[in-house]
Amino acid sequence: MIHHAAPIGRPGPGLPARRSADPLPQLLRQLAARAGDACLFDHVASRPWCSAMFQGRRHAITLRLEGADTGARADALTTGLPDMEWSLSGHFVADMVVDERLDRADGVTLILSALTIEDW
Repeated sequence: MIHHAAPIGRPGPGLPARRSADPLPQLLRQLAARAGDACLFDHVASRPWCSAMFQGRRHAITLRLEGADTGARADALTTGLPDMEWSLSGHFVADMVVDERLDRADGVTLILSALTIEDW
């Protein structure tokens, strides 16, 4: 008997249906709450990602901090970022890193990458 693999995003025989909702809005809300006042998202993008065993999404986030104490706020946000706990419905954060930090006179810009995996 030959089994055909199900296309990405569709369950194969006997596998549970996978969620397709993008967890990015939840992640952005929690990131904004941790960043505090005067935080702006200059760029956000999300695209599907999969491996042989997992399915999820890869996220690119550009976050700008403005106002008082931006350097200290950026330090507080990024310290331990890869180990922070996030509460995402149907997903978990497998990886989140700071790709670049730009300190300027008017604030700090953080360029972040995150990988979320469907939790089923």
